[in-house]
Amino acid sequence: MNYIHSSHDFTIVIHLCIIACALILGSTLRSKIKVLQKYLIPAPMIGGVFLFFFYNYISPMLNLETGTFFLEELMFHLLNISFIAMQLRIPAKKEKAQRKGTLWSNVTALLAEYGLQCTLGLLAAILLLRRFLPGSSVSIGLTLCLGFELGPGQAESMAKVWEGAPYNVANAGDVGLTMAAIGFVIGSVVGVILINRAAKKGWLSAEYVEKLRNRKVGNGFFKNAEDRVASSFQTTVSESMDTFTLHIALILFTYLISFLVLAGLEWIVARFVGGKVLEAVTGLWGINFVVSSLCAILVRKFIIAVHAEHVIDNHTCNRIDGIAVDVTVAACLGAIEIAAIRQYWVPILVLTAIGVVITCYITPWFCSRLFGDYSFMRFLMIFGTANGTLPTALSLLRVVDPDFETPVAQEYVSATAMMFVFALPILALVNWPAKGNVWPFVGITAAYVLISFILYLKLAGKRAFAKGGYFYMPEEKAE
Repeated sequence: MNYIHSSHDFTIVIHLCIIACALILGSTLRSKIKVLQKYLIPAPMIGGVFLFFFYNYISPMLNLETGTFFLEELMFHLLNISFIAMQLRIPAKKEKAQRKGTLWSNVTALLAEYGLQCTLGLLAAILLLRRFLPGSSVSIGLTLCLGFELGPGQAESMAKVWEGAPYNVANAGDVGLTMAAIGFVIGSVVGVILINRAAKKGWLSAEYVEKLRNRKVGNGFFKNAEDRVASSFQTTVSESMDTFTLHIALILFTYLISFLVLAGLEWIVARFVGGKVLEAVTGLWGINFVVSSLCAILVRKFIIAVHAEHVIDNHTCNRIDGIAVDVTVAACLGAIEIAAIRQYWVPILVLTAIGVVITCYITPWFCSRLFGDYSFMRFLMIFGTANGTLPTALSLLRVVDPDFETPVAQEYVSATAMMFVFALPILALVNWPAKGNVWPFVGITAAYVLISFILYLKLAGKRAFAKGGYFYMPEEKAE
């Protein structure tokens, strides 16, 4: 089929329309199938399954072979746009300071997740999976952390770099996407199972158990017009420019700045330095979302400095971020190629098993002893992000804390800002295993595990090795 008519190329538009059809289909199926509602399966993930089968089996017959490449590029850019949208939001004035103990407890849990997933994933690739990993693809072990902890956008953009020279790790991006999709499923399904178990085992107080029992499983749509809620405020007069247009323009302007920063840095290093430094700078394109975030913070601070922060509507930024996340989740599944799963099916199964052990067994054990209050809710936040993204965690938390009355969500988000700094070494050196520097990288990630363990001992105190089984709760201390 030809998609160029009268000098107009419809190819990209056709791909966007297919994604739109998948999202509509996902929303419709979720509204009709109770089991999808019960286990909080996101509509974009359901639509992504349709995209997976479409682009693997149907698109070649329709002359749309470039579909997976388009989806990969779309995810890369939407990831950066998502981070910019989040960082452009004007922070609210805090009523009270973040408690240091809670801050460091969240950071400790996040350090442990990063360290365990990176270290055990690479060790499995080195010690157990070499016979199934051709060439230098031991770095595939890192896709456990990239997919589970960081999410589909980061997994695809960072692992995709390994497919080119000098790494030549075949289908690395597809493996990263596969691990991210598996993480989403585990986070949604197992998360709901654990919530129901918490109600029976007394990991939640009677107040929150009652809210859980009274919760109505939604189909994804408001039932009538009266139930609808406003989701944003206008900050411009429509006769001049629509508010949504202004926010899109600010986000794309910031994205242009981030591109110019990286391109300029690469040009300067290539002209005056070269060598290993140039190789390191080139690798920064794989973590462009970091640069995009930093540029967005600078743009936001400039807007505040000139007293124009009133033109930014945080709710509108949330809507744009939501669009980026929804499309990214659907594209994540659609971009996976069957060939990659066939080539790496044994490593994928082994890495998935390790991820399940870490997030479903080790994480609840240490989180229940690490946190002094709201321990199960705080565990849900750690668990959700360790198997997907922040939206996954918030969806799980909303089941037991529907109005976010507890400080759990805000205190977790505050901790991620500090964790972002701690994660920079991993993000900056993520290409080391693909270059053959596997053991030095394992040493770095093992240091994360050691540091998190030392912090755990200090923060948990007497609870550090308290007996209490899978999820420890002090007597009459359920939150």
